[in-house]
Amino acid sequence: MAVLPILLVVLYGLCLLFILGFSAGQWQLTRLALRAYAKGLPPPPPAPAKWPRVLVQLPLYNEQNVVERIIDAAAALDYPTDLLHIQVLDDSTDATVALAEARVAYHAARGLRISHVCRPNREGYKAGALRYGLEENADEFVAIFDADFVPDPDFLRRTIPYFLQDKQVGVVQTRWGHLNEDESLLTRLQAFGLNAHFLIEQVGRTSAGFFINFNGTGGLWRRACIDDAGGWHTDTLTEDLDLSYRAQLRGWRFVYRPEIVAPAELPAVMDALKSQQFRWTKGAAETAHKHLGNMWRSEQPLPVKLQATFHLLNSSVYIVIMLMALLSVPLVFVRAHYHEYKAVFQLASVFLIGFTPLIYYYYTAWRLAHPDKPLWRYPGFFLLFLSVSMGLTLHNARAVILGWLGRRTPFVRTPKAGTGSPARKRRYRTGGVGWLVILEGVLAAYFAFGLVAGIYLDDFGLLPFHSLLTIGFAAICYFSIRDNS
Repeated sequence: MAVLPILLVVLYGLCLLFILGFSAGQWQLTRLALRAYAKGLPPPPPAPAKWPRVLVQLPLYNEQNVVERIIDAAAALDYPTDLLHIQVLDDSTDATVALAEARVAYHAARGLRISHVCRPNREGYKAGALRYGLEENADEFVAIFDADFVPDPDFLRRTIPYFLQDKQVGVVQTRWGHLNEDESLLTRLQAFGLNAHFLIEQVGRTSAGFFINFNGTGGLWRRACIDDAGGWHTDTLTEDLDLSYRAQLRGWRFVYRPEIVAPAELPAVMDALKSQQFRWTKGAAETAHKHLGNMWRSEQPLPVKLQATFHLLNSSVYIVIMLMALLSVPLVFVRAHYHEYKAVFQLASVFLIGFTPLIYYYYTAWRLAHPDKPLWRYPGFFLLFLSVSMGLTLHNARAVILGWLGRRTPFVRTPKAGTGSPARKRRYRTGGVGWLVILEGVLAAYFAFGLVAGIYLDDFGLLPFHSLLTIGFAAICYFSIRDNS
């Protein structure tokens, strides 16, 4: 009996088991979220008689397309002027500095307490800037908005009461809206994925008392919570997820309100999306490496520990999908020539049913986000989303591996084009067409070969998988080249 085919089948089967577990976790969150919606979200607390002092931090780095927009939006917040302090944390090295300085001066002349903070260096990137801004500030609450956000004027009045209702609330996180969802297919696909996180995952975890995460922006912190948890650390690329776990392990409670929406701009080009995906997936792996042991050594209930493990290891699914994809092409030939494994392949077909909960998970989020859209639009859009997500697996799997290995990489911000801004634009690039893009093109050809081989050998079991992989990798390669030309 050949050893290589057995090894191939075993590895592929283990990948399917992992996918089944991941899919089951998403199904559980969907059920929890639907139960929460059916029960009804808790009503908002009443407005206080006396409002507390609030610091609004706007971390920036080379964002001349949107810097004026975010400063103006922060200045338009409906909150007592004497209780509001806006900090523009500007690490920029381009024209953003002058633009920010001018808008800060304008709003300061109108009576706002607003400051333009420029550090001597960019040490610690965003986390370092947030920490630097807190050093000489003692306000009780801290709101954070990235450069691509445009908060509504009533944002603070709708969120601050949750802190005053419960002294153990350390964070109030809101749902991200999408300013440019309909700009392109790429932005629609991103909105599709993000809506699932904000409408299903965050709601499901909150309703069950599981750990959730501050999403880095569009939310507020109690200053005492930040200090008690050890402040902003700079040893991961997801400083938000890191501090979230440290705070919740210290006993702080997080509130998530999906009905409060903070509009933001989605990356409109592939290199910007890739930089964002790299930061999120690598940072998640770094945070998992840092906190999984702490979680299991804590006194948290077993269900909380299990869900936190699933949460922290979410990004590892890219490694599994990449391995599964690479194994699938030689598996076409094993299926065709080793008929003694027929029973194993039939069992694998049963495990493929494990993907069904993902269809349910994304469909539920899609209906919640777009209740008026006809049902017939969902299947094709879901398959396209799945295909493009698969096309990102090489890029994201590399990020996860680097995170687990502890390789330090710089914080590459996601450049914004400035939806709704003046016609003046600067095209920021995060990198050129490197070896990874070339390899994505090679993989597109590799999976196309597997597709043709399956048809030639009259074995169509992996044809859907190879079709999605071929389209996904080809699309990612094409857009990566196009957006850098």
